[in-house]
Amino acid sequence: MERARFDEYIRRFNERDPTAFDDFITPDMEMLNGALRFTGVAGMRDHYENKIWPFFEERLNVIRFVSSDTVLAVQLWTEFIAFDKADTLFGPVEKGERFDYRGLIMYDVNFEGRFTSITVSYNSFTNTKLSGEVIEMGMPH
Repeated sequence: MERARFDEYIRRFNERDPTAFDDFITPDMEMLNGALRFTGVAGMRDHYENKIWPFFEERLNVIRFVSSDTVLAVQLWTEFIAFDKADTLFGPVEKGERFDYRGLIMYDVNFEGRFTSITVSYNSFTNTKLSGEVIEMGMPH
């Protein structure tokens, strides 16, 4: 996959455009994110539209990109900032509380340029409290 195509996926994801999943993910894609597993476009949409985006402003930042025709990998920093006080996938949060993911993500890509599997690996996942205290969370799920 070319970098420009992947950048389109990231841009649309950051814009919270769930149709990006329709265009970039196969119906039977397998996602492994920590201990969390889900399948296909329906699994991605459920995860982000119901468990992440209602509670957080999320921004994906690609640090490094490596790709071939069938596999790509990125070093990623993802920022999550809580919209309001809520009980979330990451636990209870306060408005403005921050979480930062840093790690590597591997994508298998089919001949149509769609992701058939996504594997998320964690280097760190931190929670910055409103007081400024930073807590290493390990894997959030």
